[in-house]
Amino acid sequence: MNKIIFFVLARLYGLYFNILALFSKKLAAEQAFTVYCSPRKGRVIDLQADFLNEAKDQLISIGGIKIQVYRWKGSKETVLLMHGWESNSFRWKNLIDYLQKEDYNVIAFDAPAHGNSSNKSWNVPIYADCAHRIVTLYEPQFLIGHSLGGMAALFMQYSYPNTSISKIITIGAPSEFTQLMGYYKNLLGLSKRVMNGLNDYFKFHFGLEIKEFSTAILAKEIKIEGLLFHDRIDPITPYISSEKVHQNWKNSTLISTSGFGHSMHQEEVNLKILDFLNSSK
Repeated sequence: MNKIIFFVLARLYGLYFNILALFSKKLAAEQAFTVYCSPRKGRVIDLQADFLNEAKDQLISIGGIKIQVYRWKGSKETVLLMHGWESNSFRWKNLIDYLQKEDYNVIAFDAPAHGNSSNKSWNVPIYADCAHRIVTLYEPQFLIGHSLGGMAALFMQYSYPNTSISKIITIGAPSEFTQLMGYYKNLLGLSKRVMNGLNDYFKFHFGLEIKEFSTAILAKEIKIEGLLFHDRIDPITPYISSEKVHQNWKNSTLISTSGFGHSMHQEEVNLKILDFLNSSK
């Protein structure tokens, strides 16, 4: 029943945007993108609160958004963790346990509109800008991103290549914004006029058309070492996303799994992450 209600509401939103676009393509695109970037969940729930509260570090203002940073202190290199859509820093609990045993200094932060951070909306460029500010402050050597957190991590590295980061790991990360916006278009039944408006919106605000917003393309410019995890039957993000990135990211390795799902909390994954962080070329 909930799925039916969700579908009906999505179609009603789409009908509204399609009608609005007949009068103002720009306004329809702005409102459609705002809805797209507004998470329905991801705030900290009770069972997550104790773990995160004990590690609270700074609350940093970035572009008017209050970003909550967490820290698990260690004497080795600093690792920065970036969670995905409708999630928060608690998603890293299993991996943090492994990293702490190796005495890594671990930093995580809640994306805008997620966890204990403020704001009502979120997008990849804003997330990447927040990550860059965190990188500037904490100077991590390693960056790990899950799902859209992985996409934002690569976009950050492309946009700001001269940072302290020497290795990036992505887990189940998408690569093509055309695929993400295509899903949104089909879900809401958006018209071609609305989609053209969204493309104009992207070009104006982010300097890229939707088809150009591709980490597979941007990866050609990334020089540091990378490791990509992706399950062949990932139900959320298609496996081909990491294949495309790997093909263009010369200094990367792709680890493929089968049956690990999208979250990939398995011990095998965590141990391979540690191996990669501990290795040197």
